[in-house]
Amino acid sequence: MNERDGAAGIRVTLVDDHPVFRIGMTALLNSLSGIEVVGQADSASAARELFAGAHGTDVVLMDLDLGDGSGIDLTREVLRAHPEVRILVVSMHEDDDSVAAAVRAGARGFLVKSAPPDAVERGLRAVAAGEMILSPAVAERAMAYVVGGGQAARVPFPQLTPREREVLDLVARGLDNAAIARRLSLSVKTVRNAVATVLAKLSLRDRSAAIVRARSEGLGGTE
Repeated sequence: MNERDGAAGIRVTLVDDHPVFRIGMTALLNSLSGIEVVGQADSASAARELFAGAHGTDVVLMDLDLGDGSGIDLTREVLRAHPEVRILVVSMHEDDDSVAAAVRAGARGFLVKSAPPDAVERGLRAVAAGEMILSPAVAERAMAYVVGGGQAARVPFPQLTPREREVLDLVARGLDNAAIARRLSLSVKTVRNAVATVLAKLSLRDRSAAIVRARSEGLGGTE
């Protein structure tokens, strides 16, 4: 994608499964000069359908935890089909593993959902111009990692998304799906799907096997 200035306009697509977040972000972005929200998707499948057509966009604001899939996987898919698109991850998670996974997938930026409006605008314009942008907290930890010689803590089950790892941790603590749903403010169906995905990714036969495997990797400890 060629660099775009404010007059040319920046077309933005939102991919997030929280309607309140999409409503608020749409109102914010449409109030900014030279920025227009041209598409929205509330799931990975909806985003795939959107980008399968003749959908034109410059920047995608991508959540990592979608109800039916991973924003990391979706980032790879979108960029494989549309390499000119810039992807800015906006997530509740800001752990090092999430940031690294997003950047490896091709994201050009990473902001937390608590970022103020001016930070969102700066990040979006920077990414649209081809720059890389990280939120201050994320950038500070990245610098500490570099200064510290690249000594990072080992992350168990790197093949899982942060949300799937969080669900597995709570499974290992002995919580059932309803309790996990309450803890994470998710629907029981979303939790059930996440557990099924974890079992499939780790080639485990049932919940009991998942508990044993998770605890062997250090998950499920006391809070």
